[in-house]
Amino acid sequence: MLQVKLFDEEHEKDLEDRINLFLEVIPDQKIVDIKFSIAAITEPMEDEQIYCYSAMILYRK
Repeated sequence: MLQVKLFDEEHEKDLEDRINLFLEVIPDQKIVDIKFSIAAITEPMEDEQIYCYSAMILYRK
């Protein structure tokens, strides 16, 4: 059975840490695919850019 685990963080190091913790408990042969995405949004009133680092891990249960 295929499963999906989603991760979403504002900082890339936080995303890396969460994914590494998850991968510690999943055997390598169970991992099917890992997708990674970055989104940047500018707050119009604050002139600040917000980043969203996301990953999806597809694995076999």
